[in-house]
Amino acid sequence: MLLTPQDGGCKWLISGFLKIMSNQAIIAAETALRRTFAIISHPDAGKTTLTEKLLLYAGMIHTAGMVKGRKNARTVKSDWMSMEQERGISITASAMQFRYKGAVINVLDTPGHQDFSEDTYRTLTAADSAVMVIDSAKGVEAQTRKLFAVCRLRGIPILTFVNKMDLPGRDPFDLMSELEEVLGIQTSPLYWPIGSGRDFVGVVNVLNNEVTTFEESKGGAQEAISETMPLEIFKTKGLISDERMQKLLYDLDLLKEAGTPFTKERFLKGEVTPVFFGSALTNFGIENFFDRFTELAPSPGPRLADKRDSEGKITEEIIVDPVKDSFSAYCFKIQANMDPRHRDSMAFLRINSGVFERDLVVHHERHQKEIRLSRSHSMFGGERNTVDMAYPGDIVGVVNPGVFSIGDCVSIKGGFTFKPMPKFSPEVIARIRPSDVMRKKSFDKGIEQLSSEGAVLLLKPRGLISNDSLVAAVGKLQFEVLQHRLSEEYNVETKMEILPYQHGAWLVGDADKFKPPSASMLAEDLTGRVILLYGQDWERRYALENNPGYE
Repeated sequence: MLLTPQDGGCKWLISGFLKIMSNQAIIAAETALRRTFAIISHPDAGKTTLTEKLLLYAGMIHTAGMVKGRKNARTVKSDWMSMEQERGISITASAMQFRYKGAVINVLDTPGHQDFSEDTYRTLTAADSAVMVIDSAKGVEAQTRKLFAVCRLRGIPILTFVNKMDLPGRDPFDLMSELEEVLGIQTSPLYWPIGSGRDFVGVVNVLNNEVTTFEESKGGAQEAISETMPLEIFKTKGLISDERMQKLLYDLDLLKEAGTPFTKERFLKGEVTPVFFGSALTNFGIENFFDRFTELAPSPGPRLADKRDSEGKITEEIIVDPVKDSFSAYCFKIQANMDPRHRDSMAFLRINSGVFERDLVVHHERHQKEIRLSRSHSMFGGERNTVDMAYPGDIVGVVNPGVFSIGDCVSIKGGFTFKPMPKFSPEVIARIRPSDVMRKKSFDKGIEQLSSEGAVLLLKPRGLISNDSLVAAVGKLQFEVLQHRLSEEYNVETKMEILPYQHGAWLVGDADKFKPPSASMLAEDLTGRVILLYGQDWERRYALENNPGYE
């Protein structure tokens, strides 16, 4: 039916409809450009160095700093904390956004050390895909297996980058076999290495037989000098010995005959992982990998959420569409004192649907109130840039005046929450106090703010007259970080005593009438939830047997 100019109401409806469709088209286009991924690996496999080299090839930095630089040397952009820069490890997950050949990249660099697993696992909830970094000499290591299992559990597609090909390592076929046996996923190499160690000179595109050769440039601080040519021309160049050429041709024939065929559909289903070989140290194979990553990695898709009634009870499971639904996001990370000039707390929000605009008023589901997201930033290492607008898949940092906790959901329409964050049972518990009682006020402020980040659990003993705080964590290294940050960020030196408890279990029931075993302790967190701290598993069973009706 054609509408006439007299149909004023209909014109208004059509105008509104067209505006909505136009906005959705913009959101759809912007969402399709996004690639939000986490880099996972065992410690020292080279994932933070790989992150730095991705920034180098994206033109975000002109000279790449090395993770284990000498005194006064450059340090990597993703490791902003001084302790990270001193030790050459990632302690906290970092988020950075940049453009690469038309795609908008949101990279989440995660800690590899098992003591920071909880931070890594939470960060993985914000990723749409993952890059798994494997050491060519060590293969699949313990932490890699754990992180891979989490990705599989969440259905996150995984790309594999075999790193350190410039050093002596294992045979590529041996590595792929281990990946398939240990991780239970099929492998399909898209690029194959030409040599290894000192003889590593390039990679071959398995699909079209194009060869890319490399020359190292200024110790890996700048992009590698590369040349791409057909395999037939490479044969005539004499860059490798006849023996190595014969092995390369044999490997390529074997891959064609017996290798796993690659399809993007199977990759997105998590059935196969594309494998790449290279060296993050020398930049060999980095650009080849990143080019294919932007083609293969998925853009943000629908997310599962729990619809809630006015009392906060879950009524049904719903799907939040990134394009069709209005703005929604959740907090997957909180970080205090990223910038010494500001000394504030930053809440990192993963946008799941709609458009974020600065000063947006949203519904905070846990507090059941409206809040304004006024001071919004993107992060590049420890540097802040104001964000005026962002789209699904983007990570936005908002200044947190004590409003946000990890897992909080904010949205325009309200009435739902995204799936809860993973929580670990503590394995080490310690008593901590300030060395100087005159610094107690600064100590209390610091430890409460740092515990809100989720790295440690702050507890108070029940039934004991004590002003001492208890902290619980997954690993002892978290305590070292806690003491270091209290000293550096709050100017508070502390004394710490490790307690003989290795487990924690939340208590369901009246804590006042509960009788804990003599060797255990009851404590409560900042929200009043009661936890039983114990050393051996039999103590937990004993407690349940002697306290019927409790869980």
